[in-house]
Order: sequence, then structure tokens, then C-alpha cells
Amino acid sequence: MARLGAAVSIVTTDGPAGRAGFTASAVCSVTDDPPTLLVCMNRASSAHVSVAGNNVVCVNVLSTRQERLSRLFGGKVPARERFAAAVWSTLATGAPVLADSAAAFDCEIANVVTVGTHDVLFCRVVALQSSGLTENLIYLGRVYHSVRAF
Repeated sequence: MARLGAAVSIVTTDGPAGRAGFTASAVCSVTDDPPTLLVCMNRASSAHVSVAGNNVVCVNVLSTRQERLSRLFGGKVPARERFAAAVWSTLATGAPVLADSAAAFDCEIANVVTVGTHDVLFCRVVALQSSGLTENLIYLGRVYHSVRAF
């Protein structure tokens, strides 16, 4: 799987089940109508209970300058410390939206399918924010890379 390069996102949630977030590279577009993303989340993740309980997520697509934040959300750091390291707002669902992310897709979870160790979340986009940043963070070969939009 290390040979499969992917954009890096921080997936966040907030609500009655608590505030949580994790770094994800298994995110992709499913369809434009209705706008839907697919997010894969390990059921052993510290964020799993909150994501499942809140039923909302925001997929924050990272810019190159947010590599440190990606590492923080991918480690064993408490949620409070993860969120303290950046500036956040909200859109429609109340899930945290990262300031200066390349894009933020605010979503309601429409369906969940369990496959092996992961849940595949089908997330209906209800709001969108774009910063206009043109250099995104990519993960390939277990190393971060930068890719610039043409």
C-alpha cells in the first residue's frame, strides 16, 4: 500500500460523542450527485467512538505547510493537544474546520460499511470551504511530498 500515493487529510468530528480527529490518506470522491466522499477509518482509532457517535465529519485536505499537523493527528497525542496546535472554525455540521487547509468538506455520514479492520464511511458533503492554496501534501512511499496544482 506504500506504493499508492494519496492526498493527506485530517478528518475531524465534534458533537455529543466528543471532539476527535485523525490523519487519513484513504479518502476519495465517490460521486458529484449527491456530492459524496469515501473515508476509511481504522476501528481501533482513538477517534472511532466519537466519529460513530456524532455521525458527522469534516475532511480537511492539507497543504504542504501542514505536515507537522498531519504527524500530530497521526500520533498518540491527546485530542486536546492536537486541536490546540491549529486554528479551527465550523461550517454546517459543527465538525472542526482547519484554517488554511487546501479544502474542507463538511459532511454527514450517510452509510458505513465494515471491511476488515476498517469502517468505510460514505460522507455526504453539506458544506465546502476552499483556501486557494495550490501546494497539497501527498503521502507516498511512507514519506511526505508536495504537489502543486498546474
